[in-house]
Amino acid sequence: MGFSLAPRASDAGHRLLAFDTIGSTNAEALARGRAGEAGPLWVVSAHQTAGRGRRGNAWQSLRGNLGASLLLRTAAPPATVATLGFVAGLAVRSALECVAPGPAYRLKWPNDVLADGAKLSGILLETEIAGEARIVALGIGVNVAASPPRLPYRATSLAELGFEVSAEEMLEALSASWVEFESIWEKGRGMARIRKLWLDAAIGLGEPIAVRLGAETARGTFETIDETGQLVLRTLNGPRAIAAGEVHFGEAATARELA
Repeated sequence: MGFSLAPRASDAGHRLLAFDTIGSTNAEALARGRAGEAGPLWVVSAHQTAGRGRRGNAWQSLRGNLGASLLLRTAAPPATVATLGFVAGLAVRSALECVAPGPAYRLKWPNDVLADGAKLSGILLETEIAGEARIVALGIGVNVAASPPRLPYRATSLAELGFEVSAEEMLEALSASWVEFESIWEKGRGMARIRKLWLDAAIGLGEPIAVRLGAETARGTFETIDETGQLVLRTLNGPRAIAAGEVHFGEAATARELA
């Protein structure tokens, strides 16, 4: 079975470029965007050898897992483009509920999807200026066949959860759900509805959290996300909006090593 897009995605003008093995789907998508590719184009593989995560971290993609990047070209301002990460989170969650119903799939700010509290998927949004427009590569990694070993946090895969799902099936469901949620987002005009849907699926709301911000760690209660997707942390000194950081829940929120 090879990779293919859902009819809904093909009907919306999406195209597909599939590889057996690739270094990074995001790097390939950005390179094609620089070369003039307008998208929407899905660049996919069941094995990445140089996957990228947030903050320059490596994303371990074992064979059989899904590595997918959606290349888009847009004239939207950077703040609006950044909210596409929340669209992607909702699309991944919806696709998972389609191919592997049962577990509690929750969204962790800013861009992880968890299954029963363990990381199942990560999302990386990268963007560059190209002439008068902006190219966007939305990288989505899903642990389909296996989760990487020796991680500093809990991770899982669809196989470990008891589901016989292929990377190809996951992509087909994801390509369809992306079209659904992008139409809700409507070039940023529908972000209020995306925000509500995201908050309905969020983990940690109303709970104590710690947010690592480089050398600083901010602590407080996860109050909400604002209309731009920033996390609003309720602290002793009042609310604080955070644009980027690494969130820790539960016991990790008070761990000394985060200080």
